Amino acid sequence: MSRLDGKTALVTGSVQGIGLAIAEALAGAGARIALHGLADDAQVAEATATLKEAGAPEVRFFDADMADPAAIDAMMDGVAGWGGADILVNNAGIQRTASLAEATPEIWNAVLAVNLSGSFHTMRRALPSMAERGYGRVVNIASVHGLVASVNKAPYVASKFGLVGMSRVAALEYATAGSKSTGGVTVNCICPGWTETAILAPQIEERAAAHDGDRAAGIADLLAEKQPSRRTSDPAEIGALALWLCAPIAHNVTGTSIPVDGGWTAQ
Repeated sequence: MSRLDGKTALVTGSVQGIGLAIAEALAGAGARIALHGLADDAQVAEATATLKEAGAPEVRFFDADMADPAAIDAMMDGVAGWGGADILVNNAGIQRTASLAEATPEIWNAVLAVNLSGSFHTMRRALPSMAERGYGRVVNIASVHGLVASVNKAPYVASKFGLVGMSRVAALEYATAGSKSTGGVTVNCICPGWTETAILAPQIEERAAAHDGDRAAGIADLLAEKQPSRRTSDPAEIGALALWLCAPIAHNVTGTSIPVDGGWTAQ
């Protein structure tokens, strides 16, 4: 049901964290992986080895700056020359925490460029070819902050709300592409809550400092504020959901934004 043999998946920001976990899940189902990130040779080699061990028949690395439309176009040209992306996972993202009054134009532009515009530029290139083939999957990694707001995160929240909205538009535009038998073309968002990734580390460290350096106490304090389950998610859990969304059986799941947040957005 979830085999992806013969399919090619481009996963942005996939040298670590949630992106790597998603790429690993897709590789385990037989997909070729277009690996992406800003990484040194050692990190690329390690991620490539991980994906091949997971089952990817082929891995190719791309290092496009997701804030640069020309670099994204060059990456998409490279992927097209490799056969094109049947699956596109927009995972690359950045976060800058500042109050609305203190958020500079540079912070705003940087966050919007990577988190929102970068996904626009990959989607506009990938979706027409997916429609021609009758199968395609776009999985955009948004955030609970694409569904609810938090203080001191205006650029990040704006970028993720925008990503959710753009994904819904794309889902509608491509809803009739393909068929049940080919798998159709779908566009969905996954909206993680607190997940054990590098982007969460500064907030954990800040809370831990308030508890005399006790990391477990810092995590518990952080989760108690927002996430009713009081459990973090593992990146592999996001990977498993992304894999299911890519299966042909999910042909009618499109335009959704699925929270993985322990009840955060249910409140």
